[in-house]
Amino acid sequence: MSKDLKPKQRIGRPPASRKKRIILWTLSLVGFGGAGYAAYKYTSPEVVEVPVAKVRRGEFVLAVRTRGEVKSTRSLTLTAPQVPNPQIVKLAESGKPVKKGDVVVEFDTATQEQYHLERATTVRTVDSQIVQTQAQHRMTNEMDGMNLMQSEYNLERAKLEASKAEILSEIEGAKNRINVGIAGGELGQVKTTINSHKVSQDADLARLGETKDKTIRDMTRAKGYLQKMVIRAPNDGIINVLPNFRSGGAFGQMPPPFKEGDRAWTGAAIAEIPDLSEMRAELKLDEVDRGKIRLGQQVKIRVDAIPDKEFTAEIDWISPIASLIWKGFMNADKVFPTFATLKNLDPRLRPGMSASVDIIIESEPNVLLIPARASFVHEGKPSVYVQRGQKFPVRVIEVGKRNDNDIVVLAGLKEGEMVALEDPAEAAKKAKKR
Repeated sequence: MSKDLKPKQRIGRPPASRKKRIILWTLSLVGFGGAGYAAYKYTSPEVVEVPVAKVRRGEFVLAVRTRGEVKSTRSLTLTAPQVPNPQIVKLAESGKPVKKGDVVVEFDTATQEQYHLERATTVRTVDSQIVQTQAQHRMTNEMDGMNLMQSEYNLERAKLEASKAEILSEIEGAKNRINVGIAGGELGQVKTTINSHKVSQDADLARLGETKDKTIRDMTRAKGYLQKMVIRAPNDGIINVLPNFRSGGAFGQMPPPFKEGDRAWTGAAIAEIPDLSEMRAELKLDEVDRGKIRLGQQVKIRVDAIPDKEFTAEIDWISPIASLIWKGFMNADKVFPTFATLKNLDPRLRPGMSASVDIIIESEPNVLLIPARASFVHEGKPSVYVQRGQKFPVRVIEVGKRNDNDIVVLAGLKEGEMVALEDPAEAAKKAKKR
């Protein structure tokens, strides 16, 4: 073999396949990439995101925050009529517009119709009894008249016989005089019987008349009940169905509203038609806030169902005594009911809507404000972290009044500066833990 020729395979080393070489190169590249990423990860500076807010100028408001419910200042209440056991068979839907004269509530008329029919039948029966009794009375009166005539005739004949005493014997004369007395007694008895019959007849007619009058009154009352079984809207408006306090709802919760099939009671408030031209917020102030509230204070209202609009109101009534709201067995809160009449309205407003209410206790216009979260205590003094590029140096500030959201800055900041809402050092620690 010539020395210029190189062997194709080295002695003592197995031949390397193409596939193995590719695998080795791939593993090498992955290893170098991981090392590079680790070097970048642990040598490059960590960028920490710190939430910030701008120092702004605006109105500072110190307020009592509570919840309330929108109600109509004036409303027409529709009550159950004075009928026994009224049962609702038709009831307008709550929140539905109605026109004057529309049916709002209708009660079951079956019982009263049956009662009215029975009373009308009784009246006709009594009329028949009166006619029959009067006919019997006429027959009795005619018989009494015949008896009276007969008795008077007998008396006159006895008197005539007695007048013949001068021409008759003494015995016959005495006998005739006795007959006169007997005839007179019989006449008196007949007259007494006639008077007795008259009194009895008057009593019978009076009893039947009273029965008829009572039945007519009952029939008239039933007819009046039937006329009251339908309650119509006295004017245009929106129907608001009221709670049924006898429905036996869950303890401590508002009872459910009336519904078709419920039995009401005389005078029960079934529904109301509120006057939407004047609305108010009905509030329940906590006992600790009562001393801060006075008549005439301004109120800002946010209705849950109308989030895009703010309403203003004014406190015009505060209950002089506290009310109890039961939350459970032997557990109750003391609250003071309060009314605030709205100054601006919206056609979307409806009675019963819930609202968040801020009662303005104090306000200062055109002051520097920062969020309450932006204030920290540094070396015993109120301070902020002012953003300067990627850094947040500490700056001592002078603060004024504060509420749940904002703090008034009296000195140390300018409008438009950015302040951190979190301690940058704490934010960096959290970032490293992640």
